[in-house]
Amino acid sequence: MRTVSDMTTNPSRAGRREWTALGVLMLPLLLVSMDVSVLYFAIPQISADLDPSGTQQLWIFDIYGFVLAGLLMTMGALGDRIGRRRLLLFGAVAFGAASVLAAYAHTAETLIAARAILGIGGATLMPSTMALVRTMFTDPAQRAKAIGLWSGVMTAGIALGSVMSGVLVEHFWWGSVFLVNLPAMALLLILGPVLLPESKSPSPGRFDWLSVPLSMAAVLPVVYGLKELPSEGWNVRYVVSITVGLLFAALFVHRQRTSASPMISPALFRGHGFTPALVLNTLSAFGMLGSAYFTTQYLQSVLGKSALEAALWSLLPSVLIGAAAPVAAQLAQRGVERAYLVTAGFTIAAGGYGLLALAGSDSLWLVLAACGVLAAGIVVVMSQLTDLALSSAPVEKAGAASSLLETGTEFGGALGMAALGSIGTALYRHGMPSDAPAPARETLGGALAVAAELPGRAGDALATAAREAFIDGMRGAAIAGALLLLAAAVLAALGLRHIRMRPETETANAGEADRLSPSGV
Repeated sequence: MRTVSDMTTNPSRAGRREWTALGVLMLPLLLVSMDVSVLYFAIPQISADLDPSGTQQLWIFDIYGFVLAGLLMTMGALGDRIGRRRLLLFGAVAFGAASVLAAYAHTAETLIAARAILGIGGATLMPSTMALVRTMFTDPAQRAKAIGLWSGVMTAGIALGSVMSGVLVEHFWWGSVFLVNLPAMALLLILGPVLLPESKSPSPGRFDWLSVPLSMAAVLPVVYGLKELPSEGWNVRYVVSITVGLLFAALFVHRQRTSASPMISPALFRGHGFTPALVLNTLSAFGMLGSAYFTTQYLQSVLGKSALEAALWSLLPSVLIGAAAPVAAQLAQRGVERAYLVTAGFTIAAGGYGLLALAGSDSLWLVLAACGVLAAGIVVVMSQLTDLALSSAPVEKAGAASSLLETGTEFGGALGMAALGSIGTALYRHGMPSDAPAPARETLGGALAVAAELPGRAGDALATAAREAFIDGMRGAAIAGALLLLAAAVLAALGLRHIRMRPETETANAGEADRLSPSGV
């Protein structure tokens, strides 16, 4: 049986076993990403059955993402120490058990607790799957292809979750959206021990338990504040939340720099290309999720599609997503520089925002095309940057590297929704008539609710004005998104142009040197 060190210093091409194992890994990854959006259509039935308060309903939605984001770094570092396969299988058990608990929950409190456990399981699954891909695929060309598939599945899962939710709720009961997790987790538990190699750091050192609460205190307040800003505006509570999170982030960084055995080794950031990949990947998440705030509302509140219709239409852009990463991997294998591919990906994504800026009040196909172009460009970027980050990190730190990428994605997505959502909201309020009722000036949903209660032409006029104001806000946010992605393209062209990937043997030797360094920094 080959050790991780052997696989790194003597890279060989993956065979049928590794590709089959990759397929097994895709199942939990797909389900973890689907669980972000799987409650979209189940909430009305949940509300009728469990009668949650407004606050409880928010926690049913949000607790999964918050726990997931807060524990990513902890679980990535833990997998490096105890073994990524072991942590993955533990996470599968937790995810499956929590799915059963959620499906048969009889109270809102039980469902919230189950969603929190799902978040814990998800935090173990995501960095473990990516780190195992790094371990199994030591050939650079094959690893790039595998990571491209990983990125495509991850992106498509979010869109698929809402559609599956609608179909299951329409034909079964709301708990079925959780039970769909069980077959995949059972398959992982059966095939994982047979197909997946165990891998961990040969000299991990002591686990830094103090870094666990510090990392959560850094991540959770920032993500919470950023996610609430688009709907609530620059409320003092959310600004304070973000500030507190940033203070804990500074303490966390200080702890990693001074601890003898840090959770996240500062040596990772000295990896050849790791830091540029992390920063640019965060910007790509900003662009990807920043548009979601507008496109879902556009399909439902402007075009009048039902929630399920909107979810089904939103699947069409996935055709471009599925082709983008493999094409980028093929181009990389043919010698196209990574800097060119990432720059092109950001430019294509900016073009998607450009198309969105041209949308009018009846532009279904234009908006769908914009979403497809934007997502395709971002998937190219993410697949290339993920490959760069994991290739530049020593294999024994693959879990920590993966967790940092995923945490950056959470931050970038929350920041994108906050920033572009705030721009769109400000332009919406500016475009609404000054004599419109207060709820109508706040959100498009509020305006349509008010318009429905007004008689005849007054209601139609208010609804039309609100839709036009929303479209103006969407256009303004799209222009801002396009400018940011063009700036990211310039950063990629400048920051990646001199980066050439070192052979696996050099990466392994660099990791060995880091382990032998007294401070590890």
